[in-house]
Amino acid sequence: MASYNKVLLMGNLTRDVELKHIAGNQAVAEIGLAVNRRYKTKEGEDREETTFVDCEAWGRTAEVMKQYLSKGRPVFIEGRLKLDQWTDKDGQKRSKMRVVIETFQFLGGPAGGGEGTGGGASRSVTASRSEQSGGGEGHVPTPEEDIPF
Repeated sequence: MASYNKVLLMGNLTRDVELKHIAGNQAVAEIGLAVNRRYKTKEGEDREETTFVDCEAWGRTAEVMKQYLSKGRPVFIEGRLKLDQWTDKDGQKRSKMRVVIETFQFLGGPAGGGEGTGGGASRSVTASRSEQSGGGEGHVPTPEEDIPF
């Protein structure tokens, strides 16, 4: 049976981008995203719920996100779901669903501009295939002409 794994999210960063380098000097960034949903109840009351999503980016995408994004900034991301599973130090099996970012767009214009409405300029950055795989093997850097700055 065929399968399809695509996630589209627009929200605000919940914290500054955390950039690390793993074996082979491969960059990986951890990103927290808050996505708000507004709706009306049956009684007509306005409500809002927030979903917090953990995301990761690899390679040049991770580096660009670290350089240009900070807590509170709006961003549009496109990626895929990934389930991480491990055993903790107490021997308990743990798991966490996260989004692996394949592309993203800046929203709201330059830092300090647009307040998350997405009405300002947007620029897109796309990860290379090796970055999307979430591993450092066969890393091919994103060509300079693909970076929108």
